[in-house]
Amino acid sequence: MKSNHNETRKQIGVNIARYRKEQNLSQAQLAKQSHITRQHLSHIENSGYAVSLDVIFSIAKALCIPAANLFKF
Repeated sequence: MKSNHNETRKQIGVNIARYRKEQNLSQAQLAKQSHITRQHLSHIENSGYAVSLDVIFSIAKALCIPAANLFKF
């Protein structure tokens, strides 16, 4: 089954980048706090990379925001 969620994934990545920048965090800093690699975070932010809910929850926790905020478009 082909996924039609590319735009949604891209928007989640945009939201993550926005919150990260608002908190003056580098990708490396947020990635470390989220227990993922900087490359993984870069893919999530920039290319609509498919990401698990566990990773979304880890990123939201590191940003000190509700995970639901990442899904507000």
